[in-house]
Amino acid sequence: MRLANMLKEEYIVENLEATTKEATIDILLKILAKDKPGINAAKIKELVMEREEIENTSYGRGFAFPHARTDEVDDMYVLVGISRAGLEDKTRDNVSLNVIVLLLTPSHISKLYLQTLSAFATFARMEGNLEKIARASTRADVIDVIWRSGVMIEKELTVKDIMRRDVATATPRHSLKMVANIMFKNRLSALAVIDDDGNLLGQITDKDLIQAVLPDYKTLISNLTYSRETEPFEELLKQEDKLTVEQVYTKDHEIASLDTRIVEVAGMMIFKDLRRVFVTKGKKLIGILLRKDIANMIIRG
Repeated sequence: MRLANMLKEEYIVENLEATTKEATIDILLKILAKDKPGINAAKIKELVMEREEIENTSYGRGFAFPHARTDEVDDMYVLVGISRAGLEDKTRDNVSLNVIVLLLTPSHISKLYLQTLSAFATFARMEGNLEKIARASTRADVIDVIWRSGVMIEKELTVKDIMRRDVATATPRHSLKMVANIMFKNRLSALAVIDDDGNLLGQITDKDLIQAVLPDYKTLISNLTYSRETEPFEELLKQEDKLTVEQVYTKDHEIASLDTRIVEVAGMMIFKDLRRVFVTKGKKLIGILLRKDIANMIIRG
């Protein structure tokens, strides 16, 4: 099914007067409440804003996808607001926020909800779509832009629907100090290791960093009275600029393709106790799928 089939003209505001995302949500909920008088718009807004507090749904590229799963609605609703001037809200990529897509669904329609959310993210990533939708002069034109994009709602969730495309990486010649800095700055527990052509070689984890200075950690654990003449972490500080990723990283990692089903990856993660799976096209690294992202997407939405 095409993404455009999910849209109704009466649920589109093609020229918003609002200046913020929250004000836009108010406008869209008012439209829904007028069409469906029985819904509790105030309660729905509370749930949507609660979700915003947990994580800002501004996707980037000029789009935001506020959403909520709630039994305050009995069907899935997609409402779209377009600001030609751009909203005042801060965005993660500093691109003006122009398109708000509000998705509401009851808890029993979670699969279609996830697929629709993924399809809108695909539409947002396509070059030129933001400009086209911002220029649309009528509601029908908005739907036509989305129709012409050809974006489909897939039957099953695949890796491309959830994976992160911006992957923190290191090369074998980078220092451990640089790796530790990247991990700390971005709150990561691992980096992908790639060659100069972007091919995936392996990974380096926080465990690898610690193990670099505790090569005899098994002895240390088995004998609590075991001591060394020098503090091992002091040795790391002395060598952090000299030790390189090549000396520490492992080639032990799992990969998936864009079209691998999420259920397959999730099963592999549980069976092998994996935190992450790298996504490759051929040998090139193109993304990463984290276990926590699957949990967040499926359970929290």
